[in-house]
Amino acid sequence: MSPQFDPNISPGDFFWLLEKSGYRWNAQINSSDKQNGITVTHGTTVLAFHFKGGVIVAGDRRATAGNSIMYERCDKVIPIDDYTLMAIAGVPATAFEMARVLTHNFEYYRRSQMQVMSVEGKIRALSKLLKENVGMAVQGLGVVSPIFATYDIRSKKAAIHFYDMLGADFKISTHTATGSGSPTIRGILEHEDLWGESPLLERSESDAITLAIRLLQTAAQFDSATGKARPEDNIYPTVALITETGYRFLNDQDLSSLCKTSLRRG
Repeated sequence: MSPQFDPNISPGDFFWLLEKSGYRWNAQINSSDKQNGITVTHGTTVLAFHFKGGVIVAGDRRATAGNSIMYERCDKVIPIDDYTLMAIAGVPATAFEMARVLTHNFEYYRRSQMQVMSVEGKIRALSKLLKENVGMAVQGLGVVSPIFATYDIRSKKAAIHFYDMLGADFKISTHTATGSGSPTIRGILEHEDLWGESPLLERSESDAITLAIRLLQTAAQFDSATGKARPEDNIYPTVALITETGYRFLNDQDLSSLCKTSLRRG
């Protein structure tokens, strides 16, 4: 006998249909994440903005599942090729797999065509992966909200693109952020760009790094899912730069001294 549909519940609710068919999950239903009892790990928060020499990409290190902290050393800024980074908020398992596919595709193209893939091609490649992931995303099991940052060695320009879960991409001229702490970050970045000491595009590399560290620490003050920098535990945000020489990550030694100067009062 087929399950009877409850008019108060959408017939398109996949997990409701499975449950009515006899499948069960022991975990509590988490309505805020819409996983109907399946707890999925999420990563937050990441940001990117243009500065004088290129693009800075940064993220906190916390991964959560519902209201539980699962991991405090999650790397959410992922290298794709020498000039491309993907920063992710959402389900790390899905995002890491997308990163692996992109890395393979870009490298295959480079070797087979004897040239690097164009920026336009890279942008479309991620868009295609997100569109293919829509089924998992609408079920609440694979939602990924990525920021894609790259440097075009042909035009000598850096680019930032933001995507929604359906794969639509938006070119960002100044700054963007995604994840649970992003509202705070986006507000501060807009203020800094409009009324700060100088527009973001005119900031030096050191000023950009300091701002990124402070932004993530501020977001953590208002969002429990965003992890704070904790130098006493050797936990620092991930900070990377993309310039004409490619991407570069700041190591823990650099971040240790930077956090001491950037986060102190006065």
